Formats: sequence, C-alpha cells, structure tokens
Amino acid sequence: MRIGFIGAGSMGSLLMSAFIRVGALKPDQIVSSSRTLSKLSALAERYPGLQIASSNRQVAIGSDYILLCVKPMDYRCVIDEIAPVLTPNQIVISITSPVMLSQLEELLPCKVVKIIPSVVNGVGSGATLFMWGTRLNVEDRAELYQLFSTISQPIEIEEEEVRAASDLSSCGPAFLAYLLEEFIVAAVSMGMDRQTATSLASEMMLGTARMLLEYPCTPSELQAKVSVPGGITEVALEVLRKTTRGAFMQVLNTTHEKFAEDLDRVEGALFPRERT
Repeated sequence: MRIGFIGAGSMGSLLMSAFIRVGALKPDQIVSSSRTLSKLSALAERYPGLQIASSNRQVAIGSDYILLCVKPMDYRCVIDEIAPVLTPNQIVISITSPVMLSQLEELLPCKVVKIIPSVVNGVGSGATLFMWGTRLNVEDRAELYQLFSTISQPIEIEEEEVRAASDLSSCGPAFLAYLLEEFIVAAVSMGMDRQTATSLASEMMLGTARMLLEYPCTPSELQAKVSVPGGITEVALEVLRKTTRGAFMQVLNTTHEKFAEDLDRVEGALFPRERT
C-alpha cells in the first residue's frame, strides 16, 4: 500500500505520525508534498524512509490513497494538478468539511471519500467522521475503516450532519480545553499550584470520558452519581447551569453560520463563474 499526503501542515503531519506510531503504516509507504519543505524535511528526518515528493502530481501517481490535507480554498489548484494522472481505482480522501463529495466527484475521475479527523487522533483516540462517495465499493469501505480504526473510532454520518458532528469531534477538544482552562485558573486563584491543578483537571477529564464510554452512563446519569442532594456538587452545578445555559447553542449557531459562508466561498473557488 502506498499513501500520498498532499499537505504536511498540522493535520497532515499529525495523521502521518499517528499512522506510523501505531504501526499501521511504515514510513516508506508514505509519500508527501508540501509548500513548506522544512516541515516535510523534519518529518522525513524523524521517520527515515518517508518520501518527499517534488510535486502534488508526483504524490498522486501510484498512490492507493491520496489525502488532501490543504485548505478548502486551495482545492481547485490541487485538483487541476492531480486529476489528469488519477485512475478510477484510486481513492482521494478529503479531510475538510466545506468541500462536498458531489463537487469532488464532478472534478475527479477516481473514487472519493470525506473523512474528518480530530486532533486527538494523534494519541489514538477520538472519532473520525466518514462520508462515502458513490463510487466506493464494500471492500473500499472496509479497508478505509480498518486503516482509520488504528488511530480512532470511525463513525459514519450523513454529509448534511457534518457541521454538528465536526463541532463535537473536531472542534470539541478546543471548546472543552477552554472550559478546562477556566476551571484550572479558578483553582489556581484559590491557592492551588498550577501544575497540580492541570494534572488533576486532565486526569478528571480522561476519567470522565472513560466512564461515559465504558461504564457506560449518560452525562445526566454521571451528574447524578456525583451529586448528593443538598451537597456541594449539586449547589455548584446549579450555578454552572445558570451561567452556561444556551452557550453551546450559540457556539453551534456561530459555526453553522461560518460553515454556510465557507460553502459559498468554496463553491466559487471550485467552479469559478466566467467573467463577462
């Protein structure tokens, strides 16, 4: 198997490192291109055998999978470069939500799939969101599931669900990290050492996630397990509920508004209207 990565930014390099670290891929199975050669050189030095391509076209030739790890507005330029050398049996993987599967299938002669990763895939955790193109067969789907299962929990969704799903799985780590930071700052203001507070908060978050998944229980049930009627946790929870009620609805409304703007911009970049 040969896998090509077009783009070696934060997510491209994270995925390459994650696959290599768990043994799903050997460095010599990976070929990558990037506008920033220093990033690729650092990866190749860390993982001897990883191949540096001189162009996106070189990445595409002969790769079984080609991951597009570039910004949405750069897609058309990359597609124009690689489309002439792609074959029907190759699979292009898009990792960005505003580029639609139907758009990719219109512009590319191969199979396409949208897989949205998360930063926590870098430690072999979290979900990857799967949306299938129309040209993939059962074997294609099984092989992709198997590959990404090594670093994540693949979850199949409908493409129209991608924004809300991405808010949870991809944006979620940043949202929760912000809340955790606020919690830590409050503890430090009460006299606790910051390093100790950070360790306690991080272990708490890890344990909470494991309990929700492995116990299992719902978030509401977990709140009930921790709270004692009239106790400290119950009183504090009521304060938290009052101060945060509706906050995440505002967050999701904001991400959906931005997503709608991005869809229009990407559509214009992929299919520019002829100037009159």
